[in-house]
Amino acid sequence: MADWAPIAKEYDPLKAGSIDGTDEEPHDRAIWRAMLARYVPNKGVTGDPHLTLFVARLNLQTTEEKLKEVFSRYGDVRKIRLVRDLVTGFSKGYAFIEYKEERALLKAHRDANRLVIDQHEIFVDFELERTLKGWIPRRLGGGFGGKKESGQLRFGGRDRPFRKPINLPNVKNDFYGEGSSEKRNWSREGTRDWRTRDRDHDRSRDKRWPERERSWAWGDSERERDSKEERSRGRERKDRDR
Repeated sequence: MADWAPIAKEYDPLKAGSIDGTDEEPHDRAIWRAMLARYVPNKGVTGDPHLTLFVARLNLQTTEEKLKEVFSRYGDVRKIRLVRDLVTGFSKGYAFIEYKEERALLKAHRDANRLVIDQHEIFVDFELERTLKGWIPRRLGGGFGGKKESGQLRFGGRDRPFRKPINLPNVKNDFYGEGSSEKRNWSREGTRDWRTRDRDHDRSRDKRWPERERSWAWGDSERERDSKEERSRGRERKDRDR
């Protein structure tokens, strides 16, 4: 717990897929892909990674000119790289912005996050591809993004920082009967008791069944006798009327 930090210092797909960084098994296929991936950062990318911002969740219609107009407010921009599809040339919704000074970088990182550009709330963070050890991009199953609804959680970054783990006693094993042998025997005995109760209940129900049949038969005979008496009374009335 002494070396715990809300932001990841070294990227691990398994920890990034955990809500508090303590999971031991991947819970979706994306994490498996990231764990098996062997990613090497693009050597063709130039510029200083420590002066570069990562800007995501952009409107697909946002252009380099618009980005330069917005991010030039925080300082002198050296280069803007809007990532586009190699085939179609359309924007993929994220870009990298390199500043000339660290002061401008820090100011943009602080103030530009969640800024609305072209009706889209953007996300701004430091570049991780060349600065965070072990980084796996989102397209290979990594990254800090993801939605809770999809079951692919990503934590450890600025948007979803790690939650501090809670040191609780080992209650889970005892709860599921995996603790001491004494508790396991108690749980098995409990199941036997329930089974014997069910059998006793079935037997008593079988015993009560003939009694119910007799009572129903008696009720039928009573109804037949009443109907006969009513018919005989009706005949007597007719004879009197005659």
